[in-house]
Amino acid sequence: MSTDASPVSVTPHSTARAYAPERVAERSALRLYAPEFAADPHRAYEELRQYSPAVPVEVAAGVPAMLVLDYRQALRILGDPDHFPADHRAWRTTIPDQCPVLPMMEWGPASDDSDDSARARSAYTAAMESIDLHALRAAVEAAAVPLINAFCESGSADLLGQYARPLTEQVLHDLLGLPSEIRDLVHAAMSALNVTTDPESSDLNEQIFRNVVTQAVTAKRHAPAQDAISQLLTHQAGFDDSEVVELILQLYAMGSEPTWNLIVNTLLLMATDAGFHDGLVSGAIQVRDAIDEVLFTDPPVQNGCPRYPRQPQIIGNVWLPVNQPVLISLTACNNDPAISGDRAGNRAHLAWGAGPHSCPAQSVAILIVQEAIDQLLDALPEIALAVPIEELSWHPSTFHRAPVAIPVTFPPAPPLTFLQGANNR
Repeated sequence: MSTDASPVSVTPHSTARAYAPERVAERSALRLYAPEFAADPHRAYEELRQYSPAVPVEVAAGVPAMLVLDYRQALRILGDPDHFPADHRAWRTTIPDQCPVLPMMEWGPASDDSDDSARARSAYTAAMESIDLHALRAAVEAAAVPLINAFCESGSADLLGQYARPLTEQVLHDLLGLPSEIRDLVHAAMSALNVTTDPESSDLNEQIFRNVVTQAVTAKRHAPAQDAISQLLTHQAGFDDSEVVELILQLYAMGSEPTWNLIVNTLLLMATDAGFHDGLVSGAIQVRDAIDEVLFTDPPVQNGCPRYPRQPQIIGNVWLPVNQPVLISLTACNNDPAISGDRAGNRAHLAWGAGPHSCPAQSVAILIVQEAIDQLLDALPEIALAVPIEELSWHPSTFHRAPVAIPVTFPPAPPLTFLQGANNR
């Protein structure tokens, strides 16, 4: 399992459901990138679940994959790198360079099952373990206070664009140790990457981002400090500068959007679920309980953990094609009807993955998310969604689950004060 909490119960398939795998061929592959899917993925997962534990989908136009919907089968796949390796290079030769899903599916320095990947993962783990969690909590507060002060007197805000995203970026920049003079360049390049659909513009912004990270790595090589870049540069694996650049690019990609989406998805639950709202007010429910509920029901990465079987494999009654991506639907597996039991305090979800490639930064991400939400709710406890939840727009994405914006209202409040090293409001 990806966490140390109690496991869930799994009902045998013979009594849990009756599949109709012969009907899979009757369906066209679900387009995971379509706006229709983004509007209501849970309904799509439940409809697909009746056919098979693994179903054909498209991750981009003309790019097929198999999507696993079964919790138990997902654990089997994620725990078996020999039969389900993460190395995508054979598949990559069949995909055009401009395929939009490559950044999320490409083989990277810590993504396969080789000795090099183990070396990179060891360095990531060491870098995460070296983080001073007390300093990290202070960094989140230092980022949160001025962001809250920018809108607290207005009575309204977009919690994604005005809070969760800029806070996550600032904290990541602090963790990495990016010099202040290049942070605006990183923000501009990443913002452009998230909105552009033009391949040439995307390539340009990716190169700008890479160049900025290269500058930071070069500077840290000559003057290391207490930050993630320095930790990677001084790790016993002896990475050269170009290797550290690749590690940082992957770390940034995997640590940015999922983190700010977890913040906003949890805030959305708190603003729309009366049980969670009332429980938080009374003290019966903690913020961490709300985070865990989101990680089960609506995780920020809804589909991921691609694997590429080198030989034909069977899931349920479905054969998986060789060298074709097998994606785990983290959302569908977490909500598998075969999982039973009380979720309170249970962290046996797959939101962090499972097996040898589970996320090494879970504790860091949870601290950032929990502290960000605590800071906001301490300052503005009466946040309410400004529109009916049905009117929210969701990003069309094969992988991520997040609204385009979260407009909220609240009683205007005076600005906060912040003293370094103290919680002083």
